[in-house]
Amino acid sequence: MKSNRIMAAVLLAGMGTLLQAAKAQSAEVRRTDLVQQELSAPGLEGIQVRVDFDPGAFAAKHTHPGEEIAHVLQGTLEYQLGNQPPVTLKAGDSLFIPAGTAHSARNVGSGQASELATYVVRKEAPLVAPAKP
Repeated sequence: MKSNRIMAAVLLAGMGTLLQAAKAQSAEVRRTDLVQQELSAPGLEGIQVRVDFDPGAFAAKHTHPGEEIAHVLQGTLEYQLGNQPPVTLKAGDSLFIPAGTAHSARNVGSGQASELATYVVRKEAPLVAPAKP
């Protein structure tokens, strides 16, 4: 009887660890396209996207074919541009990311985080490309 209780306790502890690991692995970054419009400057378009980060979610280093302005709507996000030290922004803060600059973003807060990303990019180029190592 005692060994059954020990076995049950071990199984429950193991399940808790698995659930925490599964939750950490399921942290996602979700993008919602809001606006995409050709600009008056030839060959350029403006795009606006809402990006939502689950707690702990990470957007790996990537680039864009133009400039990005990131405005944090909620939560706390850590950005790393190129080889510069990371910068932490909270709701209400903004960041300019020059064209072609490899950068990443991570939700370092305890809850959801969101940004409004505004891009001025080359028309018909892929908006996001993985950064080259």
